[in-house]
Amino acid sequence: MDLPDIARESPDQPEIRALLSASNAYMESLYPAESNHMLDVESLEGPHVTFLVARVDGQAVGCAALVRSREEWGEIKRMFVLPKARGRSLGRRLLERLEAVAIEHEVPVLRLETGAKQPEALALYRSAGFVDIGPFGHYEPDPNSVFMEKRITSLSA
Repeated sequence: MDLPDIARESPDQPEIRALLSASNAYMESLYPAESNHMLDVESLEGPHVTFLVARVDGQAVGCAALVRSREEWGEIKRMFVLPKARGRSLGRRLLERLEAVAIEHEVPVLRLETGAKQPEALALYRSAGFVDIGPFGHYEPDPNSVFMEKRITSLSA
Protein backbone atom coordinates (compact mmCIF):
# COMPACT_ATOMS: atom_id res chain seq x y z
CA MET A 1 0.00 0.00 0.00
CA ASP A 2 1.40 3.38 -1.05
CA LEU A 3 1.51 6.50 1.12
CA PRO A 4 -1.90 8.07 1.52
CA ASP A 5 -3.01 11.25 -0.16
CA ILE A 6 -4.85 13.28 2.48
CA ALA A 7 -6.98 16.14 1.23
CA ARG A 8 -10.03 18.21 2.05
CA GLU A 9 -13.06 16.71 0.36
CA SER A 10 -16.81 16.82 0.57
CA PRO A 11 -18.31 14.07 2.70
CA ASP A 12 -21.27 13.99 0.31
CA GLN A 13 -19.85 11.45 -2.13
CA PRO A 14 -21.05 7.84 -2.46
CA GLU A 15 -17.62 6.43 -1.57
CA ILE A 16 -17.34 8.68 1.51
CA ARG A 17 -20.90 7.91 2.60
CA ALA A 18 -19.94 4.21 2.46
CA LEU A 19 -16.84 4.94 4.57
CA LEU A 20 -18.97 6.78 7.14
CA SER A 21 -21.48 3.90 7.14
CA ALA A 22 -18.64 1.49 7.92
CA SER A 23 -17.62 3.79 10.78
CA ASN A 24 -21.21 3.85 12.06
CA ALA A 25 -21.46 0.06 11.95
CA TYR A 26 -18.18 -0.30 13.85
CA MET A 27 -19.27 2.10 16.59
CA GLU A 28 -22.72 0.52 16.83
CA SER A 29 -21.03 -2.87 17.35
CA LEU A 30 -19.15 -1.48 20.39
CA TYR A 31 -21.50 0.98 22.09
CA PRO A 32 -25.18 1.59 22.82
CA ALA A 33 -26.89 4.27 20.72
CA GLU A 34 -26.81 6.86 23.52
CA SER A 35 -22.99 6.60 23.63
CA ASN A 36 -22.51 7.25 19.91
CA HIS A 37 -22.03 10.92 19.04
CA MET A 38 -21.43 10.84 15.28
CA LEU A 39 -22.07 13.76 12.96
CA ASP A 40 -24.06 13.08 9.80
CA VAL A 41 -22.99 14.09 6.31
CA GLU A 42 -25.05 17.27 6.37
CA SER A 43 -23.39 18.41 9.61
CA LEU A 44 -19.95 17.56 8.19
CA GLU A 45 -20.63 19.93 5.28
CA GLY A 46 -20.99 22.94 7.60
CA PRO A 47 -18.86 26.06 7.06
CA HIS A 48 -17.08 25.55 10.40
CA VAL A 49 -16.01 21.99 9.49
CA THR A 50 -12.88 20.79 7.69
CA PHE A 51 -13.38 17.24 6.44
CA LEU A 52 -10.31 15.23 5.39
CA VAL A 53 -10.15 12.02 3.39
CA ALA A 54 -7.18 9.66 3.20
CA ARG A 55 -6.90 7.89 -0.13
CA VAL A 56 -4.53 5.13 -1.15
CA ASP A 57 -4.34 4.33 -4.84
CA GLY A 58 -7.38 6.57 -5.29
CA GLN A 59 -9.54 4.63 -2.84
CA ALA A 60 -10.94 6.34 0.28
CA VAL A 61 -9.65 4.40 3.29
CA GLY A 62 -9.92 6.91 6.11
CA CYS A 63 -11.42 10.21 7.19
CA ALA A 64 -11.43 12.77 9.97
CA ALA A 65 -12.99 16.16 10.64
CA LEU A 66 -12.23 19.26 12.65
CA VAL A 67 -15.29 21.13 13.88
CA ARG A 68 -14.38 24.63 14.98
CA SER A 69 -16.47 25.78 17.94
CA ARG A 70 -17.48 29.32 18.74
CA GLU A 71 -15.34 28.94 21.83
CA GLU A 72 -11.55 28.60 22.02
CA TRP A 73 -11.36 25.00 20.85
CA GLY A 74 -12.08 22.66 17.97
CA GLU A 75 -13.37 19.11 18.13
CA ILE A 76 -12.06 16.11 16.24
CA LYS A 77 -14.95 14.09 14.82
CA ARG A 78 -15.44 11.08 12.53
CA MET A 79 -11.83 9.85 12.79
CA PHE A 80 -11.92 6.43 11.11
CA VAL A 81 -9.67 4.14 9.07
CA LEU A 82 -10.99 1.03 7.33
CA PRO A 83 -9.79 -2.21 8.97
CA LYS A 84 -7.94 -3.27 5.80
CA ALA A 85 -5.86 -0.07 5.94
CA ARG A 86 -4.99 -0.07 9.65
CA GLY A 87 -1.47 -0.53 10.95
CA ARG A 88 0.02 1.91 8.41
CA SER A 89 -0.06 5.10 10.51
CA LEU A 90 -3.01 6.54 8.58
CA GLY A 91 -4.68 7.61 11.81
CA ARG A 92 -1.53 9.42 12.90
CA ARG A 93 -1.21 11.14 9.51
CA LEU A 94 -4.85 12.26 9.64
CA LEU A 95 -4.34 13.56 13.18
CA GLU A 96 -1.23 15.51 12.12
CA ARG A 97 -3.20 17.09 9.28
CA LEU A 98 -6.01 18.04 11.67
CA GLU A 99 -3.44 19.76 13.90
CA ALA A 100 -2.18 21.69 10.86
CA VAL A 101 -5.77 22.74 10.10
CA ALA A 102 -6.15 23.88 13.72
CA ILE A 103 -3.02 26.03 13.38
CA GLU A 104 -4.27 27.41 10.05
CA HIS A 105 -7.56 28.45 11.69
CA GLU A 106 -5.86 29.64 14.91
CA VAL A 107 -7.62 27.03 17.04
CA PRO A 108 -5.53 26.78 20.23
CA VAL A 109 -7.04 23.60 21.69
CA LEU A 110 -8.21 20.34 20.12
CA ARG A 111 -10.75 18.24 21.99
CA LEU A 112 -12.34 14.89 21.29
CA GLU A 113 -14.63 12.23 22.63
CA THR A 114 -13.68 8.65 21.90
CA GLY A 115 -14.78 5.27 23.13
CA ALA A 116 -13.38 3.54 26.17
CA LYS A 117 -13.39 0.24 24.23
CA GLN A 118 -10.96 1.48 21.58
CA PRO A 119 -7.46 0.98 23.01
CA GLU A 120 -5.73 1.69 19.68
CA ALA A 121 -7.44 5.07 19.36
CA LEU A 122 -6.67 5.94 22.98
CA ALA A 123 -3.01 4.98 22.48
CA LEU A 124 -2.80 7.09 19.30
CA TYR A 125 -4.26 10.17 20.96
CA ARG A 126 -2.13 9.82 24.11
CA SER A 127 1.05 9.31 22.08
CA ALA A 128 0.18 12.49 20.16
CA GLY A 129 0.00 14.53 23.37
CA PHE A 130 -3.70 14.41 24.21
CA VAL A 131 -4.60 14.26 27.90
CA ASP A 132 -7.79 13.13 29.61
CA ILE A 133 -10.30 15.81 30.60
CA GLY A 134 -13.90 15.84 31.75
CA PRO A 135 -16.93 16.15 29.48
CA PHE A 136 -17.03 19.34 27.40
CA GLY A 137 -19.52 21.15 25.21
CA HIS A 138 -22.82 19.28 25.03
CA TYR A 139 -21.43 15.97 26.33
CA GLU A 140 -22.62 14.37 29.57
CA PRO A 141 -20.56 11.97 31.68
CA ASP A 142 -20.64 8.49 30.10
CA PRO A 143 -18.70 5.40 31.22
CA ASN A 144 -18.27 4.49 27.54
CA SER A 145 -16.61 7.83 26.69
CA VAL A 146 -13.12 9.20 27.17
CA PHE A 147 -12.73 12.96 26.73
CA MET A 148 -9.35 14.37 25.75
CA GLU A 149 -7.65 17.59 24.70
CA LYS A 150 -4.38 18.90 23.37
CA ARG A 151 -3.09 22.47 23.36
CA ILE A 152 -1.77 23.38 19.93
CA THR A 153 1.37 25.43 19.56
CA SER A 154 1.75 27.45 16.38
CA LEU A 155 4.63 26.64 14.08
CA SER A 156 5.60 30.31 14.27
CA ALA A 157 5.74 30.33 18.08
